[in-house]
Amino acid sequence: MGAMEGLGRLFNVVPIAAGAAVSLKGAAGVTFICTGNDTFTVTCADTFGGSYATPGNIITKKITNSATNGTAAWATATQSASNAVTISSGTVAFYVAGDSLPDGKAYVKCSVGASGLVMAVLHDLVPRRKADNLAIPGA
Repeated sequence: MGAMEGLGRLFNVVPIAAGAAVSLKGAAGVTFICTGNDTFTVTCADTFGGSYATPGNIITKKITNSATNGTAAWATATQSASNAVTISSGTVAFYVAGDSLPDGKAYVKCSVGASGLVMAVLHDLVPRRKADNLAIPGA
């Protein structure tokens, strides 16, 4: 058997993730990649359909890019500890580690204040599987 592709071995993706519940049960964490002049807020819950609440001030590092088409370099920045990230243009990426969430919280959402776009990339998957056999992250 040849080498496994990245999808299923290294990561899983939810391409349209604004306000969508994402399970971290099979991943070490999730990187949210966001675009638009907006505020992106992370909440968490015990169950998929549970009551989502602030996980605490878990985001202190963000990576920004002034372009959305790959024509600019990424730049690492810090922010005051929060559960939200705001950008005025371009792209921002930030990581939420599963172990940074309160005990028992396995589901996260990244909600937008207005019309921003969000993609969720779950990574460091356990167990690693062929893409066809991945767990459904939004269930």
